[in-house]
Amino acid sequence: MLTPLAASSQSEALCRLAPVIPVLVIDDAGSARALAEALVSGGLPALEVTLRTPAALDAIREMAKVEGGTVGAGTLLTPQDVHNAVEAGAKFGVSPGATDTILTACEEADLPLLPGAATASEAMRLLERGYAVQKFFPAEANGGVPALKAIGAPIPQVRFCPTGGVSLKNAPDYLGLSNTLCVGGSWVAPKDLVAKGDWKAIEELAREAAALSRS
Repeated sequence: MLTPLAASSQSEALCRLAPVIPVLVIDDAGSARALAEALVSGGLPALEVTLRTPAALDAIREMAKVEGGTVGAGTLLTPQDVHNAVEAGAKFGVSPGATDTILTACEEADLPLLPGAATASEAMRLLERGYAVQKFFPAEANGGVPALKAIGAPIPQVRFCPTGGVSLKNAPDYLGLSNTLCVGGSWVAPKDLVAKGDWKAIEELAREAAALSRS
């Protein structure tokens, strides 16, 4: 059984692979492998596939075959989601918030989780359980960089991956914070480029994101 401390350690290692974790909403699993190959080639090895579409689990299965990539499942809401994600080959999980039920399910499944927190109280509660690496969500709607900086002042033990409204334009501001390990964003895999199968363009977007500097 994975402890929260071990989960945070693994999540931190994952967040340090690159400054950006692509957040992917995939409608067609047939394009998943090529998409993953483009992102990994561009320097973004950690990939979050959100469980928001019927194709998500099949997409995870395809992406898990890509050498050099580490695919995870986002939008984990229930223990069944956790079970399905692990069965599909996910190596990490991400949730928009955190409940005891979802935390326990991930611990029992040995799946390192990046649990979501939006307030100081939520961050403290997760830290009390042992989760020192968390997702700040929804980042922009929740006050953005100033809010995350303010939370970090009294709770410096917690490191975050802010997600939600993060773009190439504001990512450097988040990455400049001492309590930010990486950011999550969908801009590296625009739906129009995925639909066209323009993997070269996506690889270039990934390379641009991978070159962002961190504090």
